[in-house]
Amino acid sequence: MWINLFFSAIFIIGIVYLIRFRLNLKFSAEKAGNALYPTNEKDMNSIVIPSEFKVMQPLTKGTRSYRWVKWGTVGVITLLTALLAVVYWTDMLHQSIFSIVYLFFILISSIKHRGNFYLLAEGLILNGHYVPWGRVKGYEVEKIIKWHELYGLDDKINQGYKLGVKVKHKWIQPQFVVIRDHDQLDRILTLLEKHGVEDITSRKNRATSY
Repeated sequence: MWINLFFSAIFIIGIVYLIRFRLNLKFSAEKAGNALYPTNEKDMNSIVIPSEFKVMQPLTKGTRSYRWVKWGTVGVITLLTALLAVVYWTDMLHQSIFSIVYLFFILISSIKHRGNFYLLAEGLILNGHYVPWGRVKGYEVEKIIKWHELYGLDDKINQGYKLGVKVKHKWIQPQFVVIRDHDQLDRILTLLEKHGVEDITSRKNRATSY
């Protein structure tokens, strides 16, 4: 009995995650059209998404990645519902709980967006997640040179800049992006600081000096 309850709890958490991700991506796609940065193809070509090390593509409802999240969410929820029904109507869960839980997480993780980075007047979008400025804790910049953890993974990011953004009250932080050009990085940092987002490294150094 407890195994069924455990799996049901995981099922509910998974469904809530998928729905929230889908709604957040939809909201972000509607907001992206009014971005302060990037505003043109040149800006986007300077941003590399680390998941696949590909140049950023626009976030719109017509992109392939967005459509996959939209319809894939429906498909996965249907499959998960069928899986839950099988669990309750058979003894399969008791016989192969690890295989079923593994399948569950495979289905959940299959719904992902390619990634993006936008700065807006009221917040930012990082990999499909909209974050208002009030929740942005700070940013960190690292030069990707020899001995850096990212150096050599792809020619596009060598000598570029790893830009990470920290968000308040979030255990799993959003992923970083790579900015290929120093001038583009300066534009981004200017906009971040204009909205009160500080360099975390500099802030730590100031605190230590006191």
